[in-house]
Amino acid sequence: MSRTTPLELYRNIGICAHVDAGKTTTTERVLFYTGISHKIGEVHDGAAVMDWMEQEQERGITITSAATTCFWEGTAKQYKQHRFNIIDTPGHVDFTIEVERSLRVLDGAVVVFCGSSGVEPQSETVWRQANRYEVPRIAFINKMDRAGADFFEGHRSNEETFRCKCRSYSACNWSRR
Repeated sequence: MSRTTPLELYRNIGICAHVDAGKTTTTERVLFYTGISHKIGEVHDGAAVMDWMEQEQERGITITSAATTCFWEGTAKQYKQHRFNIIDTPGHVDFTIEVERSLRVLDGAVVVFCGSSGVEPQSETVWRQANRYEVPRIAFINKMDRAGADFFEGHRSNEETFRCKCRSYSACNWSRR
């Protein structure tokens, strides 16, 4: 059986962070905005597509890495269609080995940080793991609607903690047209 998408247009992308940073919620949004899901699954009500295990739905946390696929060709369909294999990883320290296994196959990762709590200890662990496997990363500051959220402090904290130069990009307009 031949491939519908050429191999060079595949990307394996991980969503990584500390517990409760919003990894699964972010993944659910990606699935919705790429047209894979027609309803945004919420973690807090057990309706997230990515948290498929009963224990995950009950506890509201990711226990095992879960993979899904979506396709993207740009908002104006200006690019060749890419196939994104997204791996939603656990954030709890007890499941660190799940993240480690996922990082070995990734082309890139989105590391999610909470806008109000910033860099957490498990975020530092995930960052070091990504360094070990030389995985390119995008830092995504999430939960900007929370009290005390400060994008610029999060940005500064990332640069200071990880000793890297971060570039800021403005928020995307995710409205469906």
